[in-house]
Amino acid sequence: MNRRRRVTVAITAVCALTVLAAPAHAAPAPAPTPGATARLPEKSLEEVRAEIEALYRQAASATDAYNLAEEQAKKQSAEIVKLSRAIVDGQEKIEELKRRAGAAARAQYRNGGIPEEAKLVLTDDPQLFLEGANRLAQGQKATKDLLAELQQRQEDLETYTGDASAEWTRLEANRARQARAKKLITEKIAAAEKLESRLEAAERERLRLLERQAQSNAQAAWLASGALKEAGHGASAQGEEAVAFAMAQVGKPYVWGAEGPDAYDCSGLTQRAWGAAGRGIPRTSQEQWRLLPKVAVQDMRPGDLIIYFDDASHVGMYIGNGSMVHAPRPGRHITVSGAGSIPILGVVRPDK
Repeated sequence: MNRRRRVTVAITAVCALTVLAAPAHAAPAPAPTPGATARLPEKSLEEVRAEIEALYRQAASATDAYNLAEEQAKKQSAEIVKLSRAIVDGQEKIEELKRRAGAAARAQYRNGGIPEEAKLVLTDDPQLFLEGANRLAQGQKATKDLLAELQQRQEDLETYTGDASAEWTRLEANRARQARAKKLITEKIAAAEKLESRLEAAERERLRLLERQAQSNAQAAWLASGALKEAGHGASAQGEEAVAFAMAQVGKPYVWGAEGPDAYDCSGLTQRAWGAAGRGIPRTSQEQWRLLPKVAVQDMRPGDLIIYFDDASHVGMYIGNGSMVHAPRPGRHITVSGAGSIPILGVVRPDK
């Protein structure tokens, strides 16, 4: 090999090494199709179940707020009607008192406008003087009483009017709370239903299976904890009536805000059941928890109400043997479930 050829080979080799050592560059990616979005990793069915459950829980809390606002609005409407009647009655009474006062003034005018005191001074008859003095005293008292009653009626009327205005303001505030709660309920239920509607039929069936399995596991853990070790107390007569009513509703649908007879929400069912037993209780699960007497879980008996979740947003009725009857949530029907299948906040007894 001559020198010229060796130089040519060396240059060729250097060029090849340079190409190999250079950083690699990928071919440019094709431009994304307009409107295309990155595909997010799909959630597991258990994650979907947890999300749906959370949405229904939020809807349940909003339902309690809606029901409470509705109850308060009903009471305020009744109070406004009562005050309105009192205002009308007060106005009529004032008009009557004014007529009586006017009649007294006209009678005095017909007598020539001479005051009774002057007539007494002008008479010489002692008997007439005494009789006149007595009539004068009675007339003065009647006039004084009339004026006092008129003033009291006017003050009452002002009070009734002020109270009615305040009740109306509270009524409007509760109606606004109802509207906000209703909007939140419908949004949460729609979101949950949309999530579930994206699933195939087989996935929806698996979702129900996961739901039942989670409840079964919770119930088993609750029983294993010995929570019912000392339970076994018999129901009161009213408790038996309440349980009988609630059990007769099994199979009817859950509808938020419903109080029967064709559908119920959770607290609508318990309120109606105890109402059928002759005991009125608050409308919402939160008010039932706040106002009804509490008992220990191990002391509960059929008819007692089990309050669930930290915010007291769900309620069921204990029926014995570790079970309860309740209206679960939208899309479900009134059913019998394990009393410990949902996290228990506490127990209340309406007839304690």
